[in-house]
Amino acid sequence: MVTIESTPEMAAKVYETMERNLAIVRRRLGRPLTLADKVLLGHLDDPEHQEMEPGKSYLLLRPDRVVLQDVLGQTAMLQFMQTRRLRVAVPTTIHCDHLIQARVEGQVDLRESLAENQEVYDFLRSAAAKYGAGFWGPGAGIIHQVVLEQYAFPGALIIGTDSHTPNAGGLGACAVGVGGADAVEVMAGLPWEVLYPRHIAVYLTGKLSGWTAAKDVILYVAGQLTVAGGTNAIVEYIGPGARTISATGKATITNMGAELGATTSMFPSDDRMAMYLRATGRGDLVPLAERYPHLLAPDKEVEANPEKYYERVVKLDLSTLEPYVVGPHSPDRARPIGKLAAEVADSKNAFLDKISTTLIGSCTNSSYEDMSRAADVAEQAKAHGLKSSVPFLVTPGSEQVRATIERDGQMQSLKDINGVVLANACGPCIGQWRRANEEAAVPNTIVTSYNRNFPRRNDGQPTTMNFIGSPEIVTAFALAGRLSFNPITDSLTGADGKAFKLAPPKSAPEVPAKNFDRGRPVYVAPPEDGSAIALQVDPRSERLQLMEPWPPWDGQDFRDMPVLLKAKGKTTTDHISPAGSWLRYRGHLDKFSDNMFMGATNAYTGEAGKGKNVLTGETGQVISTVARYYKSKGVKWVVIGDANYGEGSSREHAALSLRLLGGAAVIVRSFARIHESNLKKQGLLALTFQNPADYDRIREDDRLSLIGLAAMAPGKPVECLVKHADGTTETLRLSHSFSASQLEWFRKGSALNLFHGK
Repeated sequence: MVTIESTPEMAAKVYETMERNLAIVRRRLGRPLTLADKVLLGHLDDPEHQEMEPGKSYLLLRPDRVVLQDVLGQTAMLQFMQTRRLRVAVPTTIHCDHLIQARVEGQVDLRESLAENQEVYDFLRSAAAKYGAGFWGPGAGIIHQVVLEQYAFPGALIIGTDSHTPNAGGLGACAVGVGGADAVEVMAGLPWEVLYPRHIAVYLTGKLSGWTAAKDVILYVAGQLTVAGGTNAIVEYIGPGARTISATGKATITNMGAELGATTSMFPSDDRMAMYLRATGRGDLVPLAERYPHLLAPDKEVEANPEKYYERVVKLDLSTLEPYVVGPHSPDRARPIGKLAAEVADSKNAFLDKISTTLIGSCTNSSYEDMSRAADVAEQAKAHGLKSSVPFLVTPGSEQVRATIERDGQMQSLKDINGVVLANACGPCIGQWRRANEEAAVPNTIVTSYNRNFPRRNDGQPTTMNFIGSPEIVTAFALAGRLSFNPITDSLTGADGKAFKLAPPKSAPEVPAKNFDRGRPVYVAPPEDGSAIALQVDPRSERLQLMEPWPPWDGQDFRDMPVLLKAKGKTTTDHISPAGSWLRYRGHLDKFSDNMFMGATNAYTGEAGKGKNVLTGETGQVISTVARYYKSKGVKWVVIGDANYGEGSSREHAALSLRLLGGAAVIVRSFARIHESNLKKQGLLALTFQNPADYDRIREDDRLSLIGLAAMAPGKPVECLVKHADGTTETLRLSHSFSASQLEWFRKGSALNLFHGK
């Protein structure tokens, strides 16, 4: 039976394997190694024969752990059932964090969630027990915080079915967000395949002070690298400044590195990580990490001369960094807070100064240190008789954090200024926010300490503009109630009518003096033998649906395919496969797929979620309805997309729904990493225009044929014949990143079909 916990024995085995593999890698490469190289290549399945060219080679790796959240965990377990394996091959845990909706306050919301989602929770609990996985029940906390508190350690390789899995990089792990099929293959005992990432470094000097927090580091870097700048790269934070940031501060930075499109982000092992390991009851891992420091940091030559070993180096002096605010609608729209008021005053931006709601916490910023600094600001306001002037919502990241800040008083400080404490869950950060329509249906400003701020992300409304800052800055905004407020320079008016300025929050403890309070028990360990447990899914269920293998490719070219949708501009997985109220159907693929492309902008009409049925001539139809009609007529279809298509969440359903409803290919200017992989895993062709300008050539009534698919090979372009409605034709060349083994996924119908020889 696989041991779930990160025990010293497990860590020792990881380090011994890394040591052995890296001896081979160093002999073959003959060059100094970055931190990412050490952890990734230290986990190679076959270091002697693995090709190792960054940006080109696909690495076969052996992860140490798989983590699943409850939404993608449903499809992951349903797919794992197809592999016919009896138990998971690596430590695996399921975390119930996505389905709890924010409505009133934490306890009420949790109670209602338990009642509404019981069928799903029962399935996940029994599936975990049957297959030997650990189960973290509703209320335990957000997957990334629980992993940081319980499982992550320096040098570990972790994959998780959520794009913010890189949170564990705050403890020196190489933690990567993946689609469900990737996770299932590893759970079933296969190696994990990933494109060897490029190398990017952020070289930190100085030390944070005043209002500036770890959050501001990643907000600044997002502005520098943009939402696509980290695609297929690992971002390493190195230099003397890296060692001045707490472990949870590091986690904030690596968590939000997902917004750069990065494969993951990492910090070298240091004393701050050791402190956090001890405070979370894992002090026995510290001597092991201290025994292998050469595995857990870049080689000295690399840190001394980073420009020589990294494709790009961003240099940042923490001592001069100002607090930053990013948004709205994109996490790379960044500026120092001192410049925000002028942008608000500029009418062409259409920013609303009046803030409707403020929200702090989430998986990105709910640490003990974060909550202590926010509580400091709250106490200052309380001393002047002030309370929050707008709704102020607080999301603890885990039961451990909630119990500890309740014990130590930070929670009360936040409540004293009218803060409402939500459940230990994702809530408004992922659209699980039952918000009053009168607030959200009109243009409005919210300010959060979250990580992602695409339109519709938080409350399902395109009218909401989400600006992101640190928890302490957001708390100051809550007091002022206006976006143009700058706590560094501006004053508030106390209950006595006198003006006062907030002082920068005091330096807060990284971990509690009395260590953490574990809170209520919410973990269920798997039994020694779960083989007798029966997994049953009611065929009448609206929440769960058993999955069947996809049919294999029939060997024929795809001819005369209509364009289901030509998506214009930013098309995230939230646009392709919206969450919010749809989350309840994530385990029922057919019902869930009714939302396909609901948020995507039609390039021909500018309308979201609607298009033309070219077989009937009807216009303004819901995209999924058109797709179902084409499927009913046996007509395969294609989607055309813009640049960085599929950025954002690791949402596997953004590929599964296309496969279910008859899609054959997605052709775009460029892909985000996880989504491209998800499409390939489900047997879809993920293709890019060799000339990005060819995107403009595709017309609404075109028919596209993909020619010569039987001869498709790595590095060989695919020919696309475009027939226009006026009878003219043209031929485009399409690129792809399929390896030889990935082409087998396409031919077999999906990656999982390799398990049963279909």
